[in-house]
Amino acid sequence: MDAARWRDSYAADCAVPAGRPLPDLVAELAEALRHEDPDLRDGEPYVVLRTWIERDLVAGELRRWLGLLMAERFADPAIQARAFAPLVLDMIVARGDVDPAWVDAFARWYPAEEDLRGWDERLGWLHAVAHGADLLGSLGLHRDVDPVAMLDLAAARLTAPTGHLFDQQEDDRLAQALARTLTRPELSEEQAVAWLDAVEADFAKGRPPGVPTTAAHTSNAMRTLRALYVLADTGVTGRRGGPVLAVRHAEAVKARLREVLGLVFQAY
Repeated sequence: MDAARWRDSYAADCAVPAGRPLPDLVAELAEALRHEDPDLRDGEPYVVLRTWIERDLVAGELRRWLGLLMAERFADPAIQARAFAPLVLDMIVARGDVDPAWVDAFARWYPAEEDLRGWDERLGWLHAVAHGADLLGSLGLHRDVDPVAMLDLAAARLTAPTGHLFDQQEDDRLAQALARTLTRPELSEEQAVAWLDAVEADFAKGRPPGVPTTAAHTSNAMRTLRALYVLADTGVTGRRGGPVLAVRHAEAVKARLREVLGLVFQAY
């Protein structure tokens, strides 16, 4: 890994370094995004790769190769590799590419990931929940991805037991992903609320009325649904500050959110 190469590229408006084929350079950047050193993983190489994808310098077969590589990283033994894979896939999906194999790999990983730390003193930012939420929202907006599957995937993440309390606004990121998915015009009213059944069942499980819950994943879900209620009422921006989009069947979604949250709301 030639860190100086990428510092120079970054300083030159992310220019492509001379002397090596573009696929080799992209492979080097991709390797940097699983590095233990956060300055390499989350510094200039990340910005350069993002910029190249946005500019369509990484396109066609090379972009699809990169997508497959990131999908494979969901099974990587290193948390920083798994947690940064959705960031790169999100860049690729934003350019219009999607592959069912990528979606399947993401769906297997996201609710099953157990290392949900936002920040690690040695590894830096990890943020698996937030990074996964960003990808989920982009997939939820993509016309070739089933929005119902993405809503169900978000519910699976919210109901997966964990001792980690969402921090660094991870609940907001997941709420935005849900709201973006809920803007899909083909969703019926029933589909727009059916995913909440799983959350309702989890809230109701073994929690007698009047007994406050302290389960971390329940708190995570409560805060995510509250943020979603606001977005259902006001709309949600598209990617990177795009226009405000209206949530489909917003009144039905808000009514169902009130019912589900009523199971865990404590009046004092």
